[in-house]
Amino acid sequence: MSDQTPQFSPQKLPSHNLNPPVFWGSALLIFVLVAGTTLFPKLAESYFASVQISIMTNASWFYVASVGIILICVSFLGLSRYGDIKLGPDHAEPDFSFGSWFAMLFSAGMGIGLMFFGVGEPVMHFLSPPVGEAGTIEAAREAMKITFFHWGLHAWAIYAIVALILAFFGYRHGLPLTLRSALYPIIGDRIYGTAGHIIDIFAILGTVFGVATALGYGVLQVNSGLSYLFDVEVSTNTQVILIIAITGLATLSVASGLDKGIRRLSELNLVLALFLMALVIVLGPTVLLLQMLIQNTGGYLSDIVDKTFNLFAYEPNDWLGGWTLFYWAWWLSWSPFVGMFIARISRGRTIREFVCGVLFVPTALTFIWMTVFGNTSIDMIMNQSATELATVVQTDVSLALFKFLEHFPMSGLLSIVAIVMVVIFFVTSSDSSAMVIDMLASGGKDHNPLWQRVFWSCLIGVVAIVLMLAGGLKALQTATIATALPFAFILLLSTYGLMKALAVDATKKDSLAQTTLTPKVGHKPIPWQARLNNMVHFPRRKDVKAFITETVIPAMQSVSNELEKQGVESNIVIDDKKCEPHFKVLHGDEHDFVYQVFSRGYLQPSFMLDEEDEENRKYFRAEVFLQEGGQNYDIMGYTRVQVIGDIIDQYEKHMHFLHMVR
Repeated sequence: MSDQTPQFSPQKLPSHNLNPPVFWGSALLIFVLVAGTTLFPKLAESYFASVQISIMTNASWFYVASVGIILICVSFLGLSRYGDIKLGPDHAEPDFSFGSWFAMLFSAGMGIGLMFFGVGEPVMHFLSPPVGEAGTIEAAREAMKITFFHWGLHAWAIYAIVALILAFFGYRHGLPLTLRSALYPIIGDRIYGTAGHIIDIFAILGTVFGVATALGYGVLQVNSGLSYLFDVEVSTNTQVILIIAITGLATLSVASGLDKGIRRLSELNLVLALFLMALVIVLGPTVLLLQMLIQNTGGYLSDIVDKTFNLFAYEPNDWLGGWTLFYWAWWLSWSPFVGMFIARISRGRTIREFVCGVLFVPTALTFIWMTVFGNTSIDMIMNQSATELATVVQTDVSLALFKFLEHFPMSGLLSIVAIVMVVIFFVTSSDSSAMVIDMLASGGKDHNPLWQRVFWSCLIGVVAIVLMLAGGLKALQTATIATALPFAFILLLSTYGLMKALAVDATKKDSLAQTTLTPKVGHKPIPWQARLNNMVHFPRRKDVKAFITETVIPAMQSVSNELEKQGVESNIVIDDKKCEPHFKVLHGDEHDFVYQVFSRGYLQPSFMLDEEDEENRKYFRAEVFLQEGGQNYDIMGYTRVQVIGDIIDQYEKHMHFLHMVR
């Protein structure tokens, strides 16, 4: 990678909604891999397992180091001066409220895992700790530290860095919102060629197989819960019916769109999760749980550095590969899908707000959840002789949650709520993954024909059913996890590219604020009467359009003509419908200069309002936009010479910025 920071000058992918190499390439490979694992499930499982074991044995140090570096980088970005940079233009506002945003990222990220392992994992570590004696107070304390470690900051940091890279380059620099854009700082415009197609195909395969295997195994928990409550037969036929039902619900959700189906289901599930957790807190050892939450968090934070880089090199055992490395590989293999989804719903947030929302808030809720269900389970086993719960966890972890709820009043109602939550979590994972795959196969476009989203949603269900019937789920899960190794390497390179690009953005922001402009000669000040008139006059849309047509565009043309005389290439593009001129000065491999004027509407201040309808109560400003977004100042009422002066002022700041980054 050269020292010269690349110019972000995105090219257009094919005009149709499907990107044929990615769509057909991924569809063909999915068919081949599913057919291979279906026809030869044992051979495929054996081969992929040997590959995974080899990776875990020889590259464990790389997994551990990579995840540690990613967590450090994400934390740094949230705390540094880069935190003020927006994931989008400077004037962008978030598309979703904080509550909706958090509900969606949490449901897609790991909600189903908490349902499955909230009881099981703490108890398993308590009964079989990596070191020390099982079933002791020390084992209980260590079990919660390990559980927090596996489900805490590290997992969300992996999702966050992928989402940050995609959202930054996609929303702030106009690159496609697909995984290929993560490689822009490394390979530049080659992301639009074969290399980019391969990366997007890789992401589609990982998403389809990751979600399909999770769906295939997840229906086991739903089937176990239905059997436990209603004596529904635990069988392959039942599980196929459940997959079809969940896929049907996911298809309806994804057909409804992001703002309706996915958002509303995510909000519903978050409410149900909080309701179930609150009931367990109230009906369980309330004070003890609050005490343990504080102590568990303190223990996690005090040991985080040691656990992050602990490879058990001095006391080798199989525990690391069976637990921590498996989790790190699983989070990495899911990160293209979850990271893209989080990027899609995070436009308009600052990096600091994003890091706090994605890294710390879900982790806090995860810690509360694991404490409530994990510590209560351990307390039942240690102090209430609930040996049957320990036996169920060791023999069939899919039943653990329902066996746990049996110890509470209204256990039947709580178990029904739990089953509904598991189903909805799977629906939100399936529909959000279908939306992400559709974007990957369409070059980053998200307004695609309905059949495309339906196709991918149904395909995930079909793959899950076929693999479950043929016994190939384990093989594909193993293969998906094995892909984490090359992706971790790509992710580290992309993180380096993100840091470089953020440094350039921060330098530009500082440059614009600190540039000392050439003293203005011959600029006549605006008469005070005209300035006052501009302040109390509230133009209509037509007034601003007339001002842009009669004053701004001729001013841009004058500057463009003068630049042409100096041998500098520039162009002016005008959106005739909106009357929004776009003036660009071309600088080759360096950052182009962009100056735009948009008409933006606002409500008039209260002292000017009357009983008119809202549209007539609006006034409009002629606001200046640069490449990084709106500058929040109005040039309505400027003369042509004054507009020329403003263009030159901004161009002078841009030239100073180029000097700073050369």
